[in-house]
Amino acid sequence: MPVTIVLSVGLNPALLRTRNLILQSAGYIVVPALSLKEAVDQFLAGDFDLVLLGHFIPPIGRDRLTSLFRASGSRVPIVSISEVYGQQDALADATIENDPNKLLTAIKEVLV
Repeated sequence: MPVTIVLSVGLNPALLRTRNLILQSAGYIVVPALSLKEAVDQFLAGDFDLVLLGHFIPPIGRDRLTSLFRASGSRVPIVSISEVYGQQDALADATIENDPNKLLTAIKEVLV
């Protein structure tokens, strides 16, 4: 299985830590970012296979991050987590519910 490096962005430290543990237990290498600025810095300095945006990031922040990442020329998939079933993030490649099983399933689908 190839190594997959995920930039995991969240504004709530406890939720970010929990999400990252779930990802790590599934075999992903996780680089955390606890702020939008840290996410930009990590993204520009790293080589990621996926960006995961936590559900506490306001829509304007998600849009700004996604636009900036795309403006850099990157085509790295961006997955947004939502607490509302069926709510789609306009700029992300995929939006999933805030559920560990759905998270892992959606990541696999996006990476294929």
